[in-house]
Amino acid sequence: MSGRQLSTLSLPLSTLSALASAGYDTVRDLSSSTPEQLSKDLNLPLPASQAVFSATRASAALPLTQSAAAMMGATKRYPTACAPLDRLLGGGLRRGSVLELMGPAGCGKEQLAAHAVKPFVEANQEVLFVDMQNMAPPATIKRILAGASAQSIQLPICAILGEINAFVSPAGRTAQADGLDLVHYQTLHTATEFVVFLRNLCDYLKAHSNIALLVLNSLDFIVQSLVDYKDRSGLMDILKETLARACQDTNLIVIITSHLHSKQVSGTESPSKWIMIPAYHDNQLPKGRTYRVLIVPQWKTSGVMRLLFSPTHVPNRSVPEEPYQKTGGLIQ
Repeated sequence: MSGRQLSTLSLPLSTLSALASAGYDTVRDLSSSTPEQLSKDLNLPLPASQAVFSATRASAALPLTQSAAAMMGATKRYPTACAPLDRLLGGGLRRGSVLELMGPAGCGKEQLAAHAVKPFVEANQEVLFVDMQNMAPPATIKRILAGASAQSIQLPICAILGEINAFVSPAGRTAQADGLDLVHYQTLHTATEFVVFLRNLCDYLKAHSNIALLVLNSLDFIVQSLVDYKDRSGLMDILKETLARACQDTNLIVIITSHLHSKQVSGTESPSKWIMIPAYHDNQLPKGRTYRVLIVPQWKTSGVMRLLFSPTHVPNRSVPEEPYQKTGGLIQ
């Protein structure tokens, strides 16, 4: 069996989520199992587990291929408008990759994600921007685009309308420039809305094939709204599989911003010691595609950016970092 990612197979998201939760990432991971055993291990109906093995055989008979244009696009790097971050990423954002920007409140990660929109607009690529905590409203995106080229300065912001889910009003669309919408803007406030969004994302991307960047701003605001750990874990499984499929099928670039969370260190110290930790584990984001960058403010206008994890990550090696300066509140 091959090392192809299971997330690229044509299987229901519920099945993909169950596979991911049980630690199955690639077709090769199923080599020692049977449909009957998989049905028992994942608590799936036997027809569902048989469908998994049918899909793996079909993938072997028809290897996944990409067009020459897609393969060339996968090697292109898109700048983020932040030189220290571009250096950490080896020149910019690679097609088909996921970048998580994490850091404490006020470190500038949301603004950094918003400014990353500009290079894509300048390259005539569409962007899907999803804000979950009102940290980058449409007016902010418009001000950023106002500094783009003269050709792009008047580009509009539009909402994802009923084409993808029913809870967005058609009144959300603003005026268009020559009928061209390059930035699709969406606000989400509940886990239910987010699940609906994820369920429809791949179809929406197919219908809007020029979308090159997806920004999920303040993702943990919605994830942490779920009280039960199993619910949060289940939501992250759906997110992981959806992003893996979207990146594989469309060479989508994804930027996620997240806060650090506080955790009490066990011990006998008094007062209790607390540390800041990432919101997610490395295995909760698409394998082989994810870069995780920590923003560490050291002074009001300066700090460092650290690459904690990458597709070529080697444990126990020194963590690459780049110093940054803040000018006008923006990391540069």
